[in-house]
Amino acid sequence: MALFLSTYVNKVDRKGRISVPATFRAALATQSYQGIVAFPSFRESYDAIEACGMDRMESLSESVDRLDPFTDVHDDLASVIFGAAAQLPFDGEGRIVLPEGLREHARIADQAAFVGRGRTFQIWHPDSLRAFETEARTRAREARGLLRLGAKGEGDDA
Repeated sequence: MALFLSTYVNKVDRKGRISVPATFRAALATQSYQGIVAFPSFRESYDAIEACGMDRMESLSESVDRLDPFTDVHDDLASVIFGAAAQLPFDGEGRIVLPEGLREHARIADQAAFVGRGRTFQIWHPDSLRAFETEARTRAREARGLLRLGAKGEGDDA
């Protein structure tokens, strides 16, 4: 599985094209789908775009499939994640086209920040990201005692 680290701010052109950071593209190079999958974050306080490789979307699909298929929870998660997802292929220069609906959700106009989150990444308007990071840093300091390093295979698969 791919691993996404660091934060990069790139320009968005008039056609909605943006270069995906080279390190992110390299992390996705071994996947069968040469591009990313993106969907609006459904976290209430996030004006961000969730993004990942196809392998992660397959894992999410398996997770949703383990839920009772005849429940609102199953239907809600499937609709919010998969119904809103867009497959965004890389062009020859490593760019993607961010669809207008995703750009509107994240309030992205001329710049976007790619934020590594381990197995996934997010795309933010740089100003929204700065505001989020300030709050997140405070919450992370308060919760740092929950983070434990263990031998591979120990604990949750989070």
